[in-house]
Amino acid sequence: MIVTLTPNPSVDRTLVVDQLALGAVQRASSGWSEPSGKGVNVSLALRTHGIATRAVLPIGGLNGTRLAAMLDKAGIDHVNVPITGNIRTNVSILEPDGKVTKVNEPGPTLSADEVEALLDATLRAAAQASWLVGSGSLPHGASPDLYARLVQRAHEAGLRVAIDSSGPPLLMALPSGPDLIKPNAHELAEAAGRPVTTVGQAIVAARSLQERGARTVLASLGADGALLVEEGSVLHAEVIVENTQSAVGAGDALLSGFLAGGASGQLALRTALTWAATALQQPGTLLGADIDEDSFKLIFHDRPQPLRRLRAD
Repeated sequence: MIVTLTPNPSVDRTLVVDQLALGAVQRASSGWSEPSGKGVNVSLALRTHGIATRAVLPIGGLNGTRLAAMLDKAGIDHVNVPITGNIRTNVSILEPDGKVTKVNEPGPTLSADEVEALLDATLRAAAQASWLVGSGSLPHGASPDLYARLVQRAHEAGLRVAIDSSGPPLLMALPSGPDLIKPNAHELAEAAGRPVTTVGQAIVAARSLQERGARTVLASLGADGALLVEEGSVLHAEVIVENTQSAVGAGDALLSGFLAGGASGQLALRTALTWAATALQQPGTLLGADIDEDSFKLIFHDRPQPLRRLRAD
């Protein structure tokens, strides 16, 4: 069982246009809505591949009712923590070349009691879990130490914890010793306080976050694949996808595949990139169960090339 906490979930609306023209009225060729939020996306990917998961999230307002119904339809075991505010709606505008313009609402403001109820519900839901994942931005009203408290309480209960966030919530979680963090290149640079434009700089930045408490760093490097920095080892692998539809949700698929693959070593990284490649070939955030390994190329570097420049975040 892998339990996910999504403090600021959403209903995601995707609209497909031929070309986005700012300031103009346009017609979408298609559109759809999905349950979302980074932790929700992790649970959806895990559920698709038959791995037991449970999603914990605040639910409130008409959007909250809609989100809960979507999770029911997707077959996701979820724990709803009632709040008075309305869950946010995010909008993605997708162009044929895979470019996505995303507009995220700020989401509801949670009271101190609602935040505590969310933490309590998460720890109860994860009592028998193999991993607990805290993922995404924090809602208004939540202290930036929410993930730090989550890690502390989870470790007291004997749970392993992965954190996928950025800014103060990630930085404040580091001293608590999260078992895994999953920043992208930009988040890695921001957290380490140093530039990350080469593989070598990414390794140095990841090591600095380990020195501050993180045990394992799985860094998503966009077009340059992913970097896995564990105690005593570094792995770098990339995946070449010819038919990229959308990068939305690819990082969540990467984290899901890594946990599903055992959360350590080459097999886990291979599974992570395989799931990410599948996500890149789909227009929405929902991950398909069918993996066509002939549709992408996976390359492992026996020795990471420190001077190699990164092509994307």
